Amino acid sequence: MTRAVVAEDEGLLRSELVRLLRQAWPQLQIVAECEDGASALEAIAEQQPEVAFLDIRMPGLTGMDVAAAAAGSSPGTQIVFTTAYHQYAIDAFERGAIDYLLKPVTPERLAATVQRIQSRLASGRLPTDLGQLLRDLAQGAATTPKAPPLTWITASTGRETRLIMVDDVAYFRADNKYTVAMTAEGEALLRTPLRELLEVLDAHAFRQIHRSTIVNLKAVASIVRDDTGRGLLRLKNRPETLTVSQPFMVLFRTM
Repeated sequence: MTRAVVAEDEGLLRSELVRLLRQAWPQLQIVAECEDGASALEAIAEQQPEVAFLDIRMPGLTGMDVAAAAAGSSPGTQIVFTTAYHQYAIDAFERGAIDYLLKPVTPERLAATVQRIQSRLASGRLPTDLGQLLRDLAQGAATTPKAPPLTWITASTGRETRLIMVDDVAYFRADNKYTVAMTAEGEALLRTPLRELLEVLDAHAFRQIHRSTIVNLKAVASIVRDDTGRGLLRLKNRPETLTVSQPFMVLFRTM
């Protein structure tokens, strides 16, 4: 049976895509429904699905990030991107041997995509130009104006509300619906979920290493890989070490 992972950060759109998939491909087993790139990457690495439907724009790890990492952790997974906008993406898709779905997804377009995927699976043929496609998409995305990244936050320490510069945070850790910011002085509580924080942090400085942890690369002293394939980060100004879950290690190849 063919297995699939579906990743879409908007719950209603995710549910609708799952519903349409079950109509267009009744034999398809959807093994994971993910609301962000981190959980999608872990699900792909764990489940090794034949196909993954990835929203391009998700907080933190984008669909492109997940696809690039999945090429190493699950090379047999075929990727279908979903997107709502930007002609640069459509142009890149048309040049690449890969499928995409425009939002809102129509049953007719999905049926055509399913037919192409089934044909490739039956022949054992995989798309060949994923790497170049991702580079084209990233280049196009770089031309899209973005809001400046977050530079400071307000966080609670006991009864006190502190102003903390983002550069002073060693890492952020999810704590139920809130987020804990760890600095050299200690921890402080933010009333912002981790997944929302991901959207406004500088992606060049902050890297997600686990679905519940974001680290400031400037605070990292070293990284080593253990026998299980996970990474261990040692920090400059904090005594604890942080675990990089195995699927996220591919994102640290340049370190």
